[in-house]
Amino acid sequence: MVQRVAFAASLLVATVVSQAAWAQAQPVANIARGKYLTTIGGCNDCHTPGSFFGKRDMSRTLAGSEVAFEIPNLGAFVGPNLTPHKETGLGNWSVEQIVAAIRTGKRPDGRELAPIMPWRDFASLSDSDARSIALYLKNLPAVQNKVPGPFGPNDKVTTFTMKIAPPAQ
Repeated sequence: MVQRVAFAASLLVATVVSQAAWAQAQPVANIARGKYLTTIGGCNDCHTPGSFFGKRDMSRTLAGSEVAFEIPNLGAFVGPNLTPHKETGLGNWSVEQIVAAIRTGKRPDGRELAPIMPWRDFASLSDSDARSIALYLKNLPAVQNKVPGPFGPNDKVTTFTMKIAPPAQ
């Protein structure tokens, strides 16, 4: 009987320890998953400086682009800083607010994300994957980088611009 109780107690301790280890490892695993998803999802293309010039600056991963997308009658939009910098990035956004923006195309202030952002595709991410992306973004080094814009259709664009032009009639 004593052996059975001792065995049960050791099993309980092992379970609690392994659950604690599992819980501690989850954020690391989720962050790694978020990095993987942002990499294969092409997030660096629009949000990492130098990407559009063939010289991606990985010391400033996802810190915002220097190239705008111009869409006729809508304006020009620069891929913003997604690092957790408080003034120029997502530092004041919660994980839940990032997840909502990824899936609904709406920022916490109610503004809609630029049409070039593929949030409609990201809306079908699983809860776990959307959260993993947000956790990854919150765990990047904070980089101060204020991107220009957004620019309205009548504003003068002050940065390199890619134009989306309709075909000739």
